[in-house]
Amino acid sequence: MNKLFSIGFWSWVARFILRNRTWILIVIAAITVMLALQWKNMRFTYTEANLLPDDHPINLEYDQFLSHFGEEGNLIVMGVKDSTIFTPEKFKAWNQLSKDIGKFKEVELTLSVGNLKKLEKKDSTGFELVPFIRDSVFTDANLAVYKDELFNNLPFYDGLIYSPDKQSIRSAIYMKKNIVNTAERKDFVIKDLIPLIKKFEAETGITVYTSGMPYIRTLNSQSIIDEIGLFIGAALFVTSLIFFFFFRSLRATFISMITVIIGVMWAFGFLGLMHYEITVLTALIPPLIIVIGIPNCIFLINKYQQEIKLHGNQAKSLQRVIAKVGNATLMTNLTTASGFATFILVKSELLSEFGIVASINIVAIFLLSLLIIPIIYSYMPVPKDKHLKHLNKRWINKFVNWIERMVRERRITIYIVAVLLLCTSIIGIFNIKISGSLIEDMPKNTGFFDDIRFFEKEYEGIMPLEIMVDTKKKKGVMSLSTLKRIDELQDHIKEIPEFAKPISVVELVKYSKQAYYNGNPEYYQLPNSQEKNFILSYAKNSNTNTNLLSSYVDSTGQFARITTFMKDTEPDRFERIEEDLHKEINKVFPPERYNVSVTGKALVFQKGTHYLVNNLILSLSLAIFLIALFMAWMFRSFKMIVISLIPNLLPLIITAGVMGFVGVPIKPSTILVFSIAFGISVDDTIHFLAKYRQELIANNWKIKKSVFAALRETAVSMFYTSIVLFFGFSVFTISSFGGTVALGALVSITLLFAMLSNLLLLPTLLLSLERSIANKETMKKPAIEILSNDEEEVDI
Repeated sequence: MNKLFSIGFWSWVARFILRNRTWILIVIAAITVMLALQWKNMRFTYTEANLLPDDHPINLEYDQFLSHFGEEGNLIVMGVKDSTIFTPEKFKAWNQLSKDIGKFKEVELTLSVGNLKKLEKKDSTGFELVPFIRDSVFTDANLAVYKDELFNNLPFYDGLIYSPDKQSIRSAIYMKKNIVNTAERKDFVIKDLIPLIKKFEAETGITVYTSGMPYIRTLNSQSIIDEIGLFIGAALFVTSLIFFFFFRSLRATFISMITVIIGVMWAFGFLGLMHYEITVLTALIPPLIIVIGIPNCIFLINKYQQEIKLHGNQAKSLQRVIAKVGNATLMTNLTTASGFATFILVKSELLSEFGIVASINIVAIFLLSLLIIPIIYSYMPVPKDKHLKHLNKRWINKFVNWIERMVRERRITIYIVAVLLLCTSIIGIFNIKISGSLIEDMPKNTGFFDDIRFFEKEYEGIMPLEIMVDTKKKKGVMSLSTLKRIDELQDHIKEIPEFAKPISVVELVKYSKQAYYNGNPEYYQLPNSQEKNFILSYAKNSNTNTNLLSSYVDSTGQFARITTFMKDTEPDRFERIEEDLHKEINKVFPPERYNVSVTGKALVFQKGTHYLVNNLILSLSLAIFLIALFMAWMFRSFKMIVISLIPNLLPLIITAGVMGFVGVPIKPSTILVFSIAFGISVDDTIHFLAKYRQELIANNWKIKKSVFAALRETAVSMFYTSIVLFFGFSVFTISSFGGTVALGALVSITLLFAMLSNLLLLPTLLLSLERSIANKETMKKPAIEILSNDEEEVDI
């Protein structure tokens, strides 16, 4: 019954496609135009990837912080390390640069040596802010005085305007918080800020180092945008070159390229239709569609040419292509799609969107291949002998003969090699590290990455880490006991080498005391209990409410904020720092009186990586489970499920071992490798077992004869598709993003091992378990049915 249904269904599909070919092409063209109209809705991400679920405690704490203090990543910094900056001409240019930047509507304020304010005591009660630079004309003499006063008398600006070692200075640009995560930020950075900085560098010969989260985000996103076209072009070039090398047919190559190009257009259309952001992951989908779509074309065109060579009847050949290859190709594409679809179940918006769009487009490229290739060939003349020459290549026949000889004569060797690889890989797995670095995957050959390292060295960090103190009562922040607790915690943070000097309202209070004592830097400290009342009241009567520090206490005075910046830190080290920090917080701030939370982008990203790692096993298990279900539905045999999974799990273990030995850490990009590779590699297993089952029926359940017959027929297509996939995924290694490079290299390696595993280990297992599976009950009623060559043809 299943067999008749399968034959009937796919014969009906073949009949429908070839009888309605013109209308089908019109519908494909209409859908393509409709999806192309959705391209205008595509948007590029303007924030870092939040890998945590919305309801995760870390995200909830971060959202609470944002509700009190707004977006924390609105600071851009420009630094120079050049002794000539304090010469009149260059200092004037540096001062003018800050003024010019401050004129843009996107900028809240700029803070530079040229416009610094100094806190001074007035004759009457209160303080006033006066300009630090009072001269309108700069000379070597007065600049030397200002330099000395800045470095020695204004500890308030230590780590903010000048570096702790006093060798470099920087300017701070505070962007308006409401545009930090919008396209306006990109336009300001790319079109306004960078040209001004380049102009300054050209005029003065001084190198400017620029960083800060808005700047990093913008250039990182721009790198993603620039690489999309590069990936698509490289994928098309590499796959078309390999395709032509195998088939030696411009016609076949052109048809395949048209098919995958339409698939790419659909991929962009689906992204626009769903209003998903183009992230470092979704940017991979269009070239992925090319790499995954070409194997579909190979199987379909190769089968068509085999049929033409066999009997020369075009109608019969096209019908068999759709009915035979379409059936198995559907299952292989569904297994590939299921590998991507497992990410939908991970509670991460970034991965969920990637899984949805990728799985939809994999099914879409299958449909396009199944429809376009037979229809276009139906309009073309029958292939000539020169188009079929590749079917008799000597080198590919030598490869197939070597595979067959190994399986026939070297089964023990195959098992020994497999076990050795397994044991070695397990050792490597124990060496895998986890990376939660926010900048690990950023392009390291870019200027902005070098700038990040500059600020890490000079100012001890650039990635913001926030601590929010809830005093549980209004105006509780400004009590002396709370200020002392904040100061004590800040002293502890200063002792951690990975953290920069923290900033909080405490710095302003210390500066107020220094100003009260006529600017003497020795008094840059919190007031004591005797000084508290008159210094704090003095400060309250002053007009010193600067934009710089007003955001460090909320409007109610209940919440205080401590901001520090951290270096790129190894996850293990960060966990120890975090544990130590929480111990200190609990000691300094009694939980019954204060609620203190540690948050910020750096922490959210670290926790997000660990969340993904914890879900890696779930994601991969789901992929294995779904694909095992497909196998069960296709072959109705538990033994065959086990046999089919072993050759596909071994390459994953080998890849994990390679990661451990080579030092590639587990991170958001490399986490994808396993589910993607497993979903793709199992395709070869399906093609082989489908043909193997057909040969079992034809050869009266003789295992050996069926195994080698299946091997001879499927080895060529499996080799072709694996080589295309290997070089196709290798395209990603040209990326400037370390994670994308690792993804491409690791998937390529995995698929190469998977091909060898399916060609050597899978048939070896079938032969070794000959007695236990050599009966009709094992595979008696498969759901998948491939027509035998002697089946009755359907009139088309």
